[in-house]
Amino acid sequence: MAASSSRSLRSLFFICLVILVCGALGAVFGQRIGATAGVSDGSDVSDSLRNFSQVYDLVEQNYAEPVNPDKAIYNGAIPGMLHVLDPHSNFFDPKSYSALREEQRGKYYGVGMQVGPRNNKVIVIAPFVGTPAYRAGIRPGDIIIAVDGKPTDNMNTSDVAELLKGPKGTNVKITILREEVDKPMDFNIVRDEIPRASVDLHFMIRPGIGYMHVAGFQETTEKEVSDALDEMGDLKGLILDLRQNPGGLLSEGVGVADKFLRKGAVIVSHHGRASAERVYRASHGNGGKEYPLVVLVNRGTASAAEIVSGAIQDHDRGLIVGETTFGKGLVQTVYPLAENTGLALTTAKYYTPSGRLIQREYTGVSLYDYYYNRDKEDNAPGREVKLTDSGRQVFGGGGISPDVKIATPKSNHFQDTMLQHYAFFNFAKHYTLSRHISKNFEVDDNLMQEFRKFLDAQKVPYTEAELVENNDWTRANIKSELFIAEFGQQEGLRVRAEADPQIMESLKYLPKAKDLADNAKKIIAEHNNARTVNQ
Repeated sequence: MAASSSRSLRSLFFICLVILVCGALGAVFGQRIGATAGVSDGSDVSDSLRNFSQVYDLVEQNYAEPVNPDKAIYNGAIPGMLHVLDPHSNFFDPKSYSALREEQRGKYYGVGMQVGPRNNKVIVIAPFVGTPAYRAGIRPGDIIIAVDGKPTDNMNTSDVAELLKGPKGTNVKITILREEVDKPMDFNIVRDEIPRASVDLHFMIRPGIGYMHVAGFQETTEKEVSDALDEMGDLKGLILDLRQNPGGLLSEGVGVADKFLRKGAVIVSHHGRASAERVYRASHGNGGKEYPLVVLVNRGTASAAEIVSGAIQDHDRGLIVGETTFGKGLVQTVYPLAENTGLALTTAKYYTPSGRLIQREYTGVSLYDYYYNRDKEDNAPGREVKLTDSGRQVFGGGGISPDVKIATPKSNHFQDTMLQHYAFFNFAKHYTLSRHISKNFEVDDNLMQEFRKFLDAQKVPYTEAELVENNDWTRANIKSELFIAEFGQQEGLRVRAEADPQIMESLKYLPKAKDLADNAKKIIAEHNNARTVNQ
């Protein structure tokens, strides 16, 4: 009886939650209808909610199997309702809402390592340098077989990651298997605050030339970018890499753009049906630091990362290179709800300084096609045309189009095979069991021969012709994984960046970026002088 009562109360909460969300949306729809039809008493919304309640009640009482309210409401009714509106309005259940807040804060409490699936096991990809896991001696390739005595046999990566997290100062026992160690090893680790760096890599890629990759925009991003710029010192040029940056907090995107633009320059504006236009400007400015700037983007560059790219392009401050960005220009306001849930509701649209709409078309497009099927090129007829400060044409309504296109290299069969078999990761784990490398290490012919023998022993298929054809790519990946295993993930990422063909290509465009900015200054100065004379 108690269990039945609990289920009923839980079901009542879910229905009330749907009504709460629908009520908010109903107000939106009601005002929209009222604007066109003159009057709306909300009766249509009330009828719809009554019908939903009746349907849910019938399903719960008569479905062939017990109904899981979480699945029916969290994964069904509410997401289905929101996806009718647009692709980015979203409902967060307690677990996903907690993950969202953790991501926004840029930190969590745990042991500090990346885990992932390998051969139906959850293994350590890499401990983060300086974290409890790193200090304890956990290594890449260690297989996690239990956490606090709980076997991980039937767990996925997310399940294990959640077990490793916990309040700061608490203990967790991690049991691992390590190659060439006969018995399982227990590590008793005290959890600590683990920062999630949004600037996950920055270094001087050439004398005087900096490179910085920003992975996302969270509460610490503006400060991280500022600190990285200070650390790199007097720059003669910068590659700002925003590839695969999904965006994040608007305020942090504005703050990052502020570092590169002149004080007072418009960064972005947004407005919607129920929100007045708001314009964001550079409040501090770049302090006169006008070094050449190349911004590297691709199809995974979205939202706040597109705001930064669009502002830099519209003000002719830097050259955008790579691929047309994702095209997410819808503003989501996150509303906290009961039971530690949340609603991200689209309330406005983003516009670049020239007035371009960032958002691409989504009506009449399936969610799959919207996210994954983007074969059509983006400067299609009908896209809006705007002008930069110097009068260059730029296109709106479909992401940020690059000034210079640099396509993402496509993998071939050999490369896919190596990655599918985790060949480089497994080789690095094997190699570093009994040997160490220095930071001036290079992959020589002897090591390549040892890699061949390893592939043969692991029965990874390849041909000698494929190895020769992919020689540079193979050596770069071996070196990267060895550096991760020996020195930590950031050093491995640096090796990978130094061999990245898009990054190497983007370096060639720094002189063009300088010419662009200098020409823009000249044109703007001429326009200002003409206005002064006319007055």
